[in-house]
Amino acid sequence: MLRRFGKILLTLFSTMAALLSSSQLVYAAEAIPSGESYTKVLFAVGAMLGAGLAMGIGAVGAGLGIGTATNGACQAVGRNPGVQGKIMMTMLIGMAMAESIAIYALVVALVLLFANPFMRYFLG
Repeated sequence: MLRRFGKILLTLFSTMAALLSSSQLVYAAEAIPSGESYTKVLFAVGAMLGAGLAMGIGAVGAGLGIGTATNGACQAVGRNPGVQGKIMMTMLIGMAMAESIAIYALVVALVLLFANPFMRYFLG
């Protein structure tokens, strides 16, 4: 069962990656005037894919962290309702730390898209 699920996930992710990368290349290629090299297109597509991956992985990580913190806090309050205030304060701090990961991912994505430090090396 687990092997079948793994094959389905692998097929799904590889198909999504192929579709997403090919569509970005097509639309980016139409945007540049004829006669220019494709270095700019490939660099822009790479930056878009990197930004998308940064946001996706950052959001999944933040969601898992917040879910784990909430689960632990609910279980702790269920076992000992007398310390609910301390548990909630600790949970909120932990959730804020987990959410900061998503904000860092957003900053990385914005830097890749709009203020890429490697642009001068590839585009001259």
